[in-house]
Amino acid sequence: MADVPLAKTPVGDRRTFLLGALTLGHLAVHWYQQLFPVILPMIKTDLDLSNVQVGSLAAAKELGFGTLMLPSGFVADLFVRRRPLILAFALACFGLAYFLVGLAPGYIWVLLALLLVGLASAAWHPASVSSLSSRFSERRGTALAIHGVGASVGDTISPLCVGALLLLVSWRHLLEFHLLPALVLALLLWRSLGTFYAEEGPGPSLRSYLGGIIDLVRQPSVVAIMLAGSLMSMGRLSVLTFLPIYLTEDLGYSSFALGFYVMFLYLMGMVSQPVMGVISDRFGRMSVLLPSFTTLGLLYLVLPAAGAGVQLALVVAAIGLFF
Repeated sequence: MADVPLAKTPVGDRRTFLLGALTLGHLAVHWYQQLFPVILPMIKTDLDLSNVQVGSLAAAKELGFGTLMLPSGFVADLFVRRRPLILAFALACFGLAYFLVGLAPGYIWVLLALLLVGLASAAWHPASVSSLSSRFSERRGTALAIHGVGASVGDTISPLCVGALLLLVSWRHLLEFHLLPALVLALLLWRSLGTFYAEEGPGPSLRSYLGGIIDLVRQPSVVAIMLAGSLMSMGRLSVLTFLPIYLTEDLGYSSFALGFYVMFLYLMGMVSQPVMGVISDRFGRMSVLLPSFTTLGLLYLVLPAAGAGVQLALVVAAIGLFF
């Protein structure tokens, strides 16, 4: 019996390392995701885009993500032992996508490159979230909240750093530079997690996988969650796309000031996400979802009426608690 604690310690250490590695990777993923809102006004100006075209660029990212999420989830479940490669592919894809945006001569090429950003995001999330859900089944909400903190850190520091860098270099050169760190991080993640899934069993067959999806969508609660998620994403995407345009074109803010406000959208999430994860584990998911959805909707209504400066920053920070 004295050997039991010794046998369990390596397992706990491996789980902690996995959580740390995926949280760090999630930070990098969201660094790359939050490049886009800060650079978008410059893309709009340099390529002389209309608001409809600007909206279509944001839609292209979501189209790539939404259409490829289900196939990516199947691949992540079917090839469990290849998840380190899938995760590394996602990080490399982010770097390549923005490298191509930096080289793009016109609107269509940027649109196509942003589809690749959606692919990268779709490849990362099923593999990482399912890994944490299976390894931390007894504390899933807490583990996913910690994973979410990595996203919040990336979301927070990326806009401010990118906004500052844009004062020194062009947006094209900045995007081209981001290819190298993406490739380095992808290689490190692939190598460090290479043995973590070696003992995993075979994944589900395509028939059983599709059968499980059909069973899920027959449940009213699942359909309701999907509908709520779609509506939430519409609000988020609209704010994240056109708030930077409003700040630069209507309020005349610099790229650094723009990065500061976009940072505020996510700064509060570093505190709120772990708290919400613990609350959801203890009191149920609805105790977090319903108040968050309601508050976000009210804050979206207040956002256009907020005065420039401190008042606007406070409203954006309050949105960030639930964003």
